[in-house]
Amino acid sequence: MKRAPPMWLETLRLELREFTPEDIGDLVRLDSDPRVLKYINGGKPMPKREIDAAMRRVTRYYALYSGLGVWRASLRSSGKFIGWYCLKYCPPTTDIEVGYRLLHAHWGHGYATEGARALVDYAFDDLGVTRVIGVTHPGNKASQHVLQKAGLSDLGWGNYYDRRLRLFACERPRTGED
Repeated sequence: MKRAPPMWLETLRLELREFTPEDIGDLVRLDSDPRVLKYINGGKPMPKREIDAAMRRVTRYYALYSGLGVWRASLRSSGKFIGWYCLKYCPPTTDIEVGYRLLHAHWGHGYATEGARALVDYAFDDLGVTRVIGVTHPGNKASQHVLQKAGLSDLGWGNYYDRRLRLFACERPRTGED
């Protein structure tokens, strides 16, 4: 068994690291839950071939786009997998999107907000990004609430991923040095 990559980012309760092909079982479990996929795939489990293809894309992303990616999230207290967080380009734009997907058992504990807030801070402080967006299905009120708690404002509607979605965004705070 290969060793997992080192932790990439840490919050009070979470640790994030790069995905490896050995993590495929975690993604299959996550993407097989109809509750998790309610607003993403109409509640239908993702076929294994699609998850495999996503894993290949994810593991290439780290080298292609320095500082951006999709990271495996686990609890610091136990190392238990809870889902993933991302900071990536949002097609068809050059906007940087913050996102997350968590196992249902870990909803309602503030993990989504904690991880999203940490990534927004990282985007501004470490990468120098000037704007971060988040997009949600119009009916996904829980995710919209998370994005707002992470500092993003509701800007109405946008067209992303070939769909009309709710658009949230925040801009890097200006300092006297800007």
